[in-house]
Amino acid sequence: MLGVVSDLGRMLVVAGLAIAVLGLVLLLGAKVPWLGRLPGDINVERNDWSFHFPIVTCLVVSVVLSLIVKVLFRR
Repeated sequence: MLGVVSDLGRMLVVAGLAIAVLGLVLLLGAKVPWLGRLPGDINVERNDWSFHFPIVTCLVVSVVLSLIVKVLFRR
């Protein structure tokens, strides 16, 4: 029973840290001018509508987050 409580506490701490990091990314993300505007991102603008899909930005963020998680959880 004590192991379950310890595991739950560890998961709650990790979830709290993840939420805090996500909050920082949202606050500071607007200050990075190239984020969402990398070469390869799809941006179509017409007369009355526009479409933006940052596919290259998504790939870069995915690789960076994967590397961070791999380094943090290395055993």
